[in-house]
Amino acid sequence: MDRTQILLVGLPLFLFFSDILNLFVPAPPPKDGYRTFPDPKPTPQPNLHQPLEFPAQKQSGFGPIGAGHTVSIDFCTSCSYKGNAVTVKNMLESEFPGINVVLANYPPPLPKRILGKVVPVVQTGVIVAIVAGDQIFPRLGVTPPLWYYSLRANKFRSIASTWLLTNFLQSFLQSSGAFEVYCNGELVFSKLKENRFPGEIELRDLIGKRVVGTGFVRGIEGAGVAYRNFQ
Repeated sequence: MDRTQILLVGLPLFLFFSDILNLFVPAPPPKDGYRTFPDPKPTPQPNLHQPLEFPAQKQSGFGPIGAGHTVSIDFCTSCSYKGNAVTVKNMLESEFPGINVVLANYPPPLPKRILGKVVPVVQTGVIVAIVAGDQIFPRLGVTPPLWYYSLRANKFRSIASTWLLTNFLQSFLQSSGAFEVYCNGELVFSKLKENRFPGEIELRDLIGKRVVGTGFVRGIEGAGVAYRNFQ
């Protein structure tokens, strides 16, 4: 080994053994005149910034403008109308504080709901027949229909087509296309009748006419009762 190799090998070994030696060597005693002092404890300062307490503000006797009113939004959940319903809900709650907005699903008619329950059964039966029809039909003692042989000729394409077609049909049967808005049980806007979604300004005005009008009447009645009690 030449000097360069000895230096490259010896220097790491020297540093390694020196570190090990320092672990077992006791620390040197402190020098004369050197004293250690404990850290002084911080003196607590008085809190000069005390929170100011104000008397709680009382709400007016009539309460928020939307208090006591309920708006129901019945929409088609399978039509992806939930985002529109949530947007309308947030808008109404900000425009009419205290109003109660309820979101609910608007179900399709009864015949469509019944057919929607039948479609998954048909889907499963067709796929099982394509996959294991050669064993099922002989055990049942039934002659396979002609459509079975045409579907069995290409199993993958037949299964994929059946899956997509039945899912599309089931989605259509479960959709109602509704976006109905009710205020205190009264129909305010109907997408089934108008064939469009309501605008935010339009819906705000429709709800405002019913909320503000009834609120004004309640305010007059409350003032009359208070005046009679005062007398």
